[in-house]
Amino acid sequence: MNILFLTLAKIDTLSQRGLYQDLMREFSGHGHHLYIVSPTERRENQKTSLKSEGNTKFLNVRTLNIQKTNFIEKGISTISIEKLFLMSIKKYFSDVKFDLVIYSTPPITFTNVIKFIQKRDGAKTYLLLKDIFPQNAVDMQLMTKKGVLYKYFRNKEKELYRISDKIGCMSKANADFILHQNSFISENKIEINPNSIELQDFKELSEQERNTIKSQYKIPLDKKVFIYGGNLGKPQGIDFLIKTLDAKKDDERIFFIIVGSGTEYGKIKNWIDVTQPQNVFLLSALPKNDYDLLVQVCDIGLIFLHKDFLIPNYPSRLLSYLEYKMPVIAATDRNTDIGSDIVNNHCGVSVYSGDINDMTKTIDIFTEMESSKFEEMRQNSWDFLKKEFQVKKSYEKIINSLN
Repeated sequence: MNILFLTLAKIDTLSQRGLYQDLMREFSGHGHHLYIVSPTERRENQKTSLKSEGNTKFLNVRTLNIQKTNFIEKGISTISIEKLFLMSIKKYFSDVKFDLVIYSTPPITFTNVIKFIQKRDGAKTYLLLKDIFPQNAVDMQLMTKKGVLYKYFRNKEKELYRISDKIGCMSKANADFILHQNSFISENKIEINPNSIELQDFKELSEQERNTIKSQYKIPLDKKVFIYGGNLGKPQGIDFLIKTLDAKKDDERIFFIIVGSGTEYGKIKNWIDVTQPQNVFLLSALPKNDYDLLVQVCDIGLIFLHKDFLIPNYPSRLLSYLEYKMPVIAATDRNTDIGSDIVNNHCGVSVYSGDINDMTKTIDIFTEMESSKFEEMRQNSWDFLKKEFQVKKSYEKIINSLN
């Protein structure tokens, strides 16, 4: 088939690892012809470009800054990207008849692009729902339901759901929320199709390799290492992350590594500069390969979500932890099911974001855990990944949706 994939995550090769690269590589491996359209943001100072790699073409469209920018530019970018993508597709892919269009949220503003391909080619459409907007902006008090912006984006959201033949949600809570909030959606249009990756051959690092990597980042060799990796923005509830670090800053048994970038990075850095804890190390975003190596020398993965979320988020960083057999502590709102999934699969603990007593007790439990119990949890993490988050399952669901 000829498959068009629209995403905000810049993709210009399938040789790298990533949620969408892994999925597209699975499609490529089955002989499909892929046409991947993604942005080249203004900050990169590059023009729109087209390149080929095997049976895949990459169209990188110059846009405004969309990710990790202020809310105003993000909003303008979200509105303008649809027109830019459509113009580029008409220019570069005018002679291609598409059989399937796959697209992910954010953004919710691809509707005219999708409708154009539907009408022109009779293509089937599949939405990978990774973000529920504009409700998430309302949850974070960035928008009010009475405002013009909310009404505009809410109408766009509804239209996107209507024109999608199938909607793949990240979890059961995700699917239930969409159906509850959008009564016009038929249940058979919704299915659970979570974040997924291509499993790698897992080779444990030797003690010498672990110590070398730890020394590179000045990580103590004799402490329990907790890592938070990912976006550092308001949705992650960074205030509670800082509260957790502050509560355990004098605990000499443990060490925290925070890796990422985002609008709240400066807040964490400022706390570290003022407090000068001896057991916290902050790193800006790392290349994927370097990050993967760093994760492998850590012991417990951390997930933080803002306590005020009504939408059930399901952060993709969970997969990085599970892939390297890490137990997980998830500090979340009361609506997501990522915490209960972790608990039910016996690979971690869930606490309510904001409950510092519960959080510090949980950190103590992992710090003092017997090695046999810890190893059992590590294996459970790997088993959970294999059972639920393999990219070949996502591929099969999308293909089966065409029937």
